Amino acid sequence: MKELAEVRTLKVGRYMIVDEEPCKIMSISTSKPGKHGEAKARIEAIGIFDGQKRSVVHPVKHKVSVPIIDKRSAQIVSIMGENVQLMDLETYETFEMKITDEFKDQLQPGSEVLYLEALGRKKITRA
Repeated sequence: MKELAEVRTLKVGRYMIVDEEPCKIMSISTSKPGKHGEAKARIEAIGIFDGQKRSVVHPVKHKVSVPIIDKRSAQIVSIMGENVQLMDLETYETFEMKITDEFKDQLQPGSEVLYLEALGRKKITRA
């Protein structure tokens, strides 16, 4: 799910979609309007799921897509090699996801983790 927002309303630390990838905004710099143009904003962002840096330049009145980020908590049901099986603590839905390198040795069955969901993809944020 996503919604639209004007570039001038975006803030550092919030999220936007760049190249169909949800990204966290790291910096925003705006230029003054020219004689016939309008002010432009240069936005530096990092992809949530792929960690890639992206930068875009848009007029401040331009509308961009903003992902709806759902932050949730889950309990680890089991660890199967490279994957972890989680159960959402609110909906009791179980699902699997790949364990990222940063959480390789930190996950234990029965412990709680925080994860986020955006555009149908999920990622563990805190163990």
